Amino acid sequence: MKKIFYKSAWARGFCFFFILAMGVLYSLAAYLFQGNSDLIWADEFDGIALDRSRWVYKSLGPRRDAVNVKESISLDGRGHLVITTSKQGDKWHTGMISTQGKFKQKFGYFECRVKLQTQVGHWSAFWLQSPYMGKKAGNPKQYGAEIDIFEYLVRKKDTIQHALHWDGYGENHKSARCVYTKSGLGRGWHTFGLEWTRDEYVFYVDGKETWWTNKGISHRSQFIILSLEVGDWAGDISSAKLPDRVIFDYVRVYNRRPSVM
Repeated sequence: MKKIFYKSAWARGFCFFFILAMGVLYSLAAYLFQGNSDLIWADEFDGIALDRSRWVYKSLGPRRDAVNVKESISLDGRGHLVITTSKQGDKWHTGMISTQGKFKQKFGYFECRVKLQTQVGHWSAFWLQSPYMGKKAGNPKQYGAEIDIFEYLVRKKDTIQHALHWDGYGENHKSARCVYTKSGLGRGWHTFGLEWTRDEYVFYVDGKETWWTNKGISHRSQFIILSLEVGDWAGDISSAKLPDRVIFDYVRVYNRRPSVM
């Protein structure tokens, strides 16, 4: 009887460690199957002029309550892209650039490092857009979505917004959003990221996950936009001390989020 008990105990122990080992091997195999995190595209903003092989000026001319002009886009020679809002005569000038026609990507991890603007009346954003947005309602997988990795308004202090828009901007428009607050967000440098897969969006601020959603998932390659826009949503621009600017240190795109950021 004792012999049978020992064999039974040994068998249970063997089964336990066998199952444990198989679980570890499965997890390792799953990790290796995912592959490494490779940098697909980046701009570190070195030099003194915008790299026109990567970017185009977007929506030049009147937009919302300002005018988008090339002169509002500059590199400071210290590795930064600067988008400036200023008053020129009786008009507000600002800027927007995109990778439309230069680079687009479906799925992956998108990140920027940025120092945010300090004045009310305009908002900064890092976002992805589909060239087919809203062509047909009810199918964001095919036609894409506006993916706002971050939008920042000074009047909301240390708060940013992640947002999604799909099915166009008219009567069929749908959206989802998340508001995130962090002390000190309006000061210094911060990173904003998005991991986009076939099934979900995961947003990050300074390496911390801040929003997960499976709404409005796009399966369409999309281009990047960096912008600073003027409008009542951001407050009264006439009370702002201008010029004011948003400063980007880099924009990077990986095939998947690096394990160590």
